Order: sequence, then structure tokens, then C-alpha cells
Amino acid sequence: MTAATHSTLFPQAPDTADAVLDGLDPEQREVATALHGPVCVLAGAGTGKTRAITHRIAYGVRAGILQPSSVLAVTFTNRAAGEMRGRLRQLGAGGVQARTFHSAALRQLQYFWPKAVGGGLPRLIDRKIQLVADAAAACRIRLDRGELRDVTAEIEWSKVTQTVPADYAAAAVKTGRLSPRDPAEIAQLYATYEDLKRDRAVIDFEDVLLLTVAILQDRHDIAEQVRSQYQHFVVDEYQDVSPLQQRLLELWLGERDSLCVVGDASQTIYSFTGATPDHLLDFRTRHPGATVVKLVRDYRSSPQVVHLANGLLSQARGRAADHRLELISQRAPGPEPVYAEYTDEPAEAEGAARRIRDLVASGIPAGEIAILFRTNSQSEIYEQALADAGVPYQLRGAERFFDRPEVRKAGAALRAAARFGANDSLLDDAVDLPSQVRAVLSGEGWTSQPPAGSGAVRERWESLAALVHLAQDFAAAKHGATLGDLVAELDERASAQHAPTVQGVTLASLHSAKGLEWDVVFLVGVAEGMMPITYAKTDEQIEEERRLLYVGVTRAREHLLVSWALSRSPGGRPNRRPSRFLDGLRPGSVATAGRSAGGGPGGIERGIGSSGGTVVRRTSRTPARCRVCGRTLTDAGEMKLMRCEDCPSDMDEGLYERLREWRAVQAQRSGQPAFCVFTDKTLMAIAEAAPDDEGELARIPGVGVRKFNRFGADVLAICAGQEPAGGGEGD
Repeated sequence: MTAATHSTLFPQAPDTADAVLDGLDPEQREVATALHGPVCVLAGAGTGKTRAITHRIAYGVRAGILQPSSVLAVTFTNRAAGEMRGRLRQLGAGGVQARTFHSAALRQLQYFWPKAVGGGLPRLIDRKIQLVADAAAACRIRLDRGELRDVTAEIEWSKVTQTVPADYAAAAVKTGRLSPRDPAEIAQLYATYEDLKRDRAVIDFEDVLLLTVAILQDRHDIAEQVRSQYQHFVVDEYQDVSPLQQRLLELWLGERDSLCVVGDASQTIYSFTGATPDHLLDFRTRHPGATVVKLVRDYRSSPQVVHLANGLLSQARGRAADHRLELISQRAPGPEPVYAEYTDEPAEAEGAARRIRDLVASGIPAGEIAILFRTNSQSEIYEQALADAGVPYQLRGAERFFDRPEVRKAGAALRAAARFGANDSLLDDAVDLPSQVRAVLSGEGWTSQPPAGSGAVRERWESLAALVHLAQDFAAAKHGATLGDLVAELDERASAQHAPTVQGVTLASLHSAKGLEWDVVFLVGVAEGMMPITYAKTDEQIEEERRLLYVGVTRAREHLLVSWALSRSPGGRPNRRPSRFLDGLRPGSVATAGRSAGGGPGGIERGIGSSGGTVVRRTSRTPARCRVCGRTLTDAGEMKLMRCEDCPSDMDEGLYERLREWRAVQAQRSGQPAFCVFTDKTLMAIAEAAPDDEGELARIPGVGVRKFNRFGADVLAICAGQEPAGGGEGD
């Protein structure tokens, strides 16, 4: 054997079955040795669930209890299935089938189709969007590209939830889905789509599962043949199974109970595709004798990151929250999560880019850093900031902003308008550059108000809205700029995105980051309206948004930076606030009423009510830390600002000046020095926080109960852009 054989790339297989169990913790070992009857593994983020289930299979095979060819392990992505097969080979358990639900069903369908139906299996189409377009044409319904994607998603959801076209409208109402078109139209398109498939003798991705289910239900001889082949089943990410996948699993099992499922209800973030944690949560009801093992030892994240993750879930509600797991970090202590507030989104992106540049310079590989955001439309500003900072990056789960079809098409329309705009009546009433851009992009689908829903139409609108905002910012920065100048700016921005993709910082949406991890994670845009997203209205939707943030937090091994911007663009009104999910968890905030955010480290603070219930006073249980860099603060002035003196200020300069003018009037009226009203540091803290309500103002250090009762109404009026009522003369 060569030395390479003993490297981490080519580990030696364990010599014996017992050696397979070496290195497992007590709970993982319990999973690995529970080889009989139903087993349910509730595995929190970073607790080694893949390690536990692969060692379970390998131990069973190496001990002679399981035959490799009789085991079918299923998961949801080809990447996860490939990783499972690789680990099993390393453990000396080659021959075990590890596949996705679809690939396992397709193999069976191809094998049994001639016997069950006759002839060859119909051709499987890779993408169904063209067929949906043909169905729309047949129905004389016009759909743009975004609507095609959304209708396609509705058809996919209908099929995985086993909803037929005639039942679509009722099912959409029952589940609270926001249909991209009239439900009756979608039902018609769905029915026509199915007719076209039959006419053309093709099947789609969901048909693979549906047809396999149909054959196993109708042909008991074939079902028995499958069951004689596969006698032991393992299902990973069980919280993500759809009703259709669950039905297929039940048919594979028959009357047997040799099933091991692994999942975490707190990581259910794909309900919009039909996934539901109910099957995981109901497992013990369906299998009363099941062995249930909880994995809570977190080997991925530092205690500080884990504490924040636990705090997020401690405030959750609903059925999944009732089954949350309290993680226990097994790593050495690391830095506290850093919370950063910025005046606007460009400042937030530039701040992240600066920090990342410093981290890379300190020796952290760029590939071990990620920026995670809620929607793909947020990527462009971070792509640009990283490019400006000379930091390589790569996109995951999204096209580069300027490569998106709607952005390319919008660019072409703007270029044409710049050349021939004088002859375009659309621009007759456009008096400046922003209005010209709005007029041009209105022909591409942009509207002043965002569309309802969360699908492709919304993403397309957000891309166009980003161009509208860019035009506004460009015009404000360069007075007299023309449409041609903007087109040149867009070309320059597009060409600046040729950054290497190898060892680059990962830019990803929270959904596409599931299953991944990095040493350093930046969670950006964590503000109300984005987290939770604006269109999350119901309690269930809000809780899924919380779980999505939890998934983001648990991607970090050591460094976690959470940020938000008070306004969208420079000079904008700072009317945003940090996400409600951070209440009681970030320094200076108060836990949601009636909910516990836990105790111990992690920067958790609690609030107590004062007289009348109108004032909330801050009670610190941990050292004050800079909300920008995380350093412990000892200087009284810095503690008022909640940041180091030399850290970037997020202060609204205009608000600060208005507060100073008001303070001068108050000091003159009372015959006292100005600092007796409020010190400069307190005014700066108010201007940085721009409080919207009494609670936010009262929590600012230096305000206090007496000054709040005397000056609070005036200060809040000024922060709201209004004239103070004139209070404060008496006391």
C-alpha cells in the first residue's frame, strides 16, 4: 500500500464490524446498533446524522445482519446520495443502493414497465416548461417566462401532493397557496398539460413516482418482487418527504417495519414544494414500538453559534417547534456572533466585503466564507461589493445577476431606448433618468407595487426593481446623467463580474445553502420585510421563515455575522428594523413578550416593564459588546453607542442635526447646559437607532426613565420626521 492509501482521502476500511462503531458517540452508536424494527432518528443540525446512518448500514452489513443488496437508502439530492455511497464504500459496505427517491423509482419503472404495461417506457422529458408553454397556447392563455415558471411549479406541487386538475382550485384554497394565476386557469393548464403528455408519449419527473406507485398498487406480483429485493430501508431528510414520496415508501415496505428515518422538523424549509414534517412527527404514532434516538451533540458549530440557534427556536411556535431539539456544542468556544447595523444596503454590502477581505488576508480561505441572503435578487449588490474589494466569489443556486434572462432583456430595452428614445412615445412624460428607466422597464413587467406570491414572477420583479433602484442611485450620484450613461454603467458592472470561481466566497440563498457549512457565515439583510419575507402572512409561513434563518445560522462553524440595513439606499429614510426573530437574542434587544429566549452566553438580554407598562428598561446580563466588531466595551461613551469609537457609524446625520437643534432650544428654555438634556453620545445613539416606538427609545443607554417621560414624545416625533409637539417645558 502507498502512503496515499492511509490519507484522509483514502481511509482504510475498519477491520471488523465492531471497529465500525469506533469513534461514535453514545447516541450515534445507539443508532448504529438498532438494526431491528422501526427506528426514528431526530438529528439536529451538525450532529453527524449522515455519519450515524452510514455506520448503521455498514455495521449491519459487516456483522452479517444485513445483505448489501437488500438495503435501499434514499435521500433528496444526487450530491447527498453520492456522499452516502462514498462513505459506505470507505466503511467496507459497497453494494448498498443509495439513491434519490426519483432515481430509485426510475430504475424500477424501467425494469418493470415492459411486464406491467408493455413496450418501452415513454421518453422522460428533462424540462417541462416548453410543454407548459404549449398547453398555454392550446388554451389561448398568454404567459410570460416568469408566469411559465410559476405555473410549472404549481403543476409540480399538485402532482407531488397527488392533486388532480379538477381538485386544484379547492386544494389551493385549503392550503392557502397564492396561485400565480386564477386557480381555474391553472387547473385548465394542468389538464391540458397532462393531455399533451399523453398525446406525445412522454412523462415528466413527477410521473416517475406516480407511475411507480400505480404499478406497485395494481400489480401485487411486482410489488412482492420489489419487496423481496429490498428488505431494509433508510430515509434521510425525512422532514422533506412529500405525500407522494411517503406513499411510494409505504408500498416499498408493505407490511414490514424494517425502516430507519432521519430528520429534523426544525429544518423544514421546502413546504412550498409539497414537503411536510408530518410524516416525521407522526412516526411514533404509526409505529408505536419504534426506537427513537435524539442526536443533539453538535460537532459543527461553536457554543456561541449553537446558543444563538437554540435561542431562535426557543421563540418558535407550532407543531415543529414543539419537537425542537436543544443542541449542545462539542467544539471549543469561539467568538460571539457579531451584529452589525448599517445605514443602507450598499453600506451593508461594502461592510461585508471589507470584513471578508480582512478575513482572507488573515489566512481564512475564501472558500470557507459564505454570504447568505433570503432572495436571489439580493446577490447583485454583494457581487459588486466583492468585485470592488478584489475578493473572488462564486454563486450557488442562482445565475449571476447580469446573466439572468430578465436582466439581459431589460438591458437590451434600455440600450434601445438610449439610442432611439427620442422617437419613443413611452418616454414623452419621463422628465428624468429614473422616470425614463421606470417607463422602459414597465414594458418588461416592472410595476410600482410588487406582485403577490413568492415565485418566479416575484423574483423577476425584484431583478427589475433592482435596476430601477440602481437608476435612482446613479442619478442621485451623477447629476445630469443620461440613459446612455446608465447603460455604460451597467456594461461596466457586468464586465466586473469576471471573478474566479475557484476558492471564492460563496454567495447563496438560504434555501440553496441547506446541507452545506462554512467556517465563516455572513447572514445579510436580516430585517423585517426580508426575514420574514413580506409575503409570509400566516403563522405557518412566519414559522417557516424562522426555520430558514435557523438553517442559515447553523451553517456557520465558528464565525457568524448578522447584519441589516435601516434603509434601502443612501439618504433614504431609516424606517427598517432588525428581524423580529432576533428580539431578545441580539445585544440591546428585548425578548418577544411571553416567550423565553433562554439564558447563558450568546448576548441574550431581557427586558422588564416599568411603571405604567410604557417604558422598557434594559437589563444587561453579559458584558456590552460592539455591535459592529463584537469587542467588549468598557468606555461609558462607547457603551451608549453600543460600538467602538473607531468602528463605522451608521448615524443619520440629518437626524442628528435636528436633534441637536431641538436640544439647544430645550437647554435655553430650562437655563441648563445642553448636555443636561442629552449628551452628544446619547444623541448619536438615538440618531443611529432612529427608534420607531417608545420601547426602542427607552432601551437606548442614556435615555433613562426621567428623560424618557420628559422628552420622549418630542424625540420620537423628530425621529419620525415630524415637528415636536413642544413638550418638555415643565417637569
